[in-house]
Amino acid sequence: MITVQLNRQNFEYDVHSLVKAFYPEENVQIAYAPEALEENLAEGSLSQTEKEMVRGSGKTPEEETQPSLKLVISFIGEGGIRVQFLKQGNVELEDETTADWRLGRKEVKNELKRLLYRMLSAYTGQKLPWGNLTGIRPTKIPMALLEQGWKNSDIAQYMRDTYYTSNEKTALAISIANKERHILQNLHTNLIRENGDGTKTEHKGVPEGYSLYVGIPFCPSICLYCSFSSSPIHLWKDQVDAYLDALCREIDYASEAFQRKILDTVYIGGGTPTTLEPYQMDRLLTKLENSFCLDQVQEFTVEAGRPDSITREKLEVLRDHGISRISINPQTMNQKTLDFIGRKHTVEQTVEMFCLARELGFDNINMDLIVGLPGEEKPEVEHTLQEIVRLDPDSLTVHSLAVKRAARLRLFREEHKEMTMTNNREIMDMTSEYAAKSGLFPYYMYRQKNMAGNFENVGYAKAGKEGIYNILIMEEVQSILALGAGASTKLVWAKDRIERIENVKDIKNYIERIDEMIERKKAGLYEYSQS
Repeated sequence: MITVQLNRQNFEYDVHSLVKAFYPEENVQIAYAPEALEENLAEGSLSQTEKEMVRGSGKTPEEETQPSLKLVISFIGEGGIRVQFLKQGNVELEDETTADWRLGRKEVKNELKRLLYRMLSAYTGQKLPWGNLTGIRPTKIPMALLEQGWKNSDIAQYMRDTYYTSNEKTALAISIANKERHILQNLHTNLIRENGDGTKTEHKGVPEGYSLYVGIPFCPSICLYCSFSSSPIHLWKDQVDAYLDALCREIDYASEAFQRKILDTVYIGGGTPTTLEPYQMDRLLTKLENSFCLDQVQEFTVEAGRPDSITREKLEVLRDHGISRISINPQTMNQKTLDFIGRKHTVEQTVEMFCLARELGFDNINMDLIVGLPGEEKPEVEHTLQEIVRLDPDSLTVHSLAVKRAARLRLFREEHKEMTMTNNREIMDMTSEYAAKSGLFPYYMYRQKNMAGNFENVGYAKAGKEGIYNILIMEEVQSILALGAGASTKLVWAKDRIERIENVKDIKNYIERIDEMIERKKAGLYEYSQS
C-alpha cells in the first residue's frame, strides 16, 4: 500500500491518479494530516470520490498497516509545494517548488504534477509515455493551442516541458489534433472555422449543431472485462418492445426540443444494438427518420458489435435505411481468448459476418480490438492483427484494456490471477505498424483509468472513413443528445461550460420512470434549445 498525506484539501484526484500511474498494482490512498482531515470531514467538503481515497480512520499510517511507501505533500504558505518520500519514517527523497497561486489553479496543479512526476520518476527509474498527464483527453491540449494559432513545433515543446510527454506520444497527440480539426471544419461546432477565402469565423455562444446517441442496453452475453451498462438479451427478451416504447416517447420529446438545431451525426450504441430483432431495428430507425431532420447528417453509425448478434436480415434493414457506418468487433481473433472472456462467438463468425456486410454493400466498416486481454502476449496480438489486415476494414480501433471497478475480471481477480494481462510499447508500436500497412492512420484517441501499460486507445482509419462521432464525443465541441437507459446527455454551452443530464441505467427503472427521464430533460434542455 502507498499512502499520500496532504496538509490541505487540494488536487487529491490528480495526485492519486499520477501515483497510481507509476504503481498500477498498488493500493494508493490519500491521508490528510490529522487537523486537515478533521476540518474537511467537519465541513463536508469531500466528494464521494475523495472520500473513497481518504483513509478516514483518524489513525496515522504507522498506527495501521505499514505502507510500502509514504509520500508527504505540503502546501507551504501561498507559493510553496514540498514533496517528501518517506521509507520507514525516514526521508529518502525531498524536493520543493514554488507555484504562484495568483496565476490560477491550473498553473499550480501543473507545477505540483511536474514536481511529483520528477520525484516518482527518479524514485522508480520509470518514465511514463504520457508523462504526468492523467486525463482521458490528451488531444484537447494541442487542439486548444491550434485554435490559438500555435505552430506544431511550439505545441510539441510546450507539451514536453509542461507534461513530460514522450516524443512519440507528443507527435501522436499533435498529429491527431490536426486531423480532428480538419475533419470538424465542416461540422457545426464551436471551433474557429477557416473559410475558403482565407478568413476565419469564430463561433461564440452555443454551437448550432449537435449529435444524437441512442443506447440499446442489451448484449448476447456480458464479457468478463466489461463494465458498461448492458444486460443479457435472453433475460430481457420479453421487455425489449416495452423498452422501445419508452425510448420512442423520449425521442418524441427530444426531437421537438432540438428542432431548431442542426443534426450532424447519429450513433446507435450500447450494449449491442443488433440484439434487436429485424422488425425492432426497423421500428427504431423509422422512428428516428420521422422524428429528426436528417438532411445534414454526415454520419449514421450502428454498432453491430458482436458477430453472434448479426444476421443477413438485420444487415439488410440497416442497408435499406441508409446506415453509412457499422462496427463488427472481434476484440481478438484468438478463439481461446474469446472463450475465456465470455464472447459467445467464433473467429469464423467474425470473418463470415464481415464478408456478408461487404457483400451487402457496406463500405465503411469499423473493427475493434483489445490489447492486454488475459493470456495474450505479442504473438497472440500479432495473429489478431494479421487476420484483421486480411479482412481490410475501413477503420480499426485499438483499445488498451482498462479493467474498471465493476468488471467481473476485477471482482474475481484472485480467481484469474494466473492469467497475465500484458501491454507494452512494443505491442502498441506493432498495432500502429499493422494499421499503417493497411492504409489506416490515427484520427482520434482517448485514455482511461487503470489502462494496461498506461497507454491509450487509438482509432485508425482510411482517408474519408474516420468516425466523426468518436471525435465529437472526445473533443466536446458540440452537444450530444443521448437517449435510452444509462444515456448521458452532454450540453456544450461554450468551451468553458458543459452540463450533463443523466438517465437511469437500470432498464426496468428506465421503462417505469420514462416520464421522470423526460422531465429531467425538460428541466435541462429548455434554455439550451432556445439559444
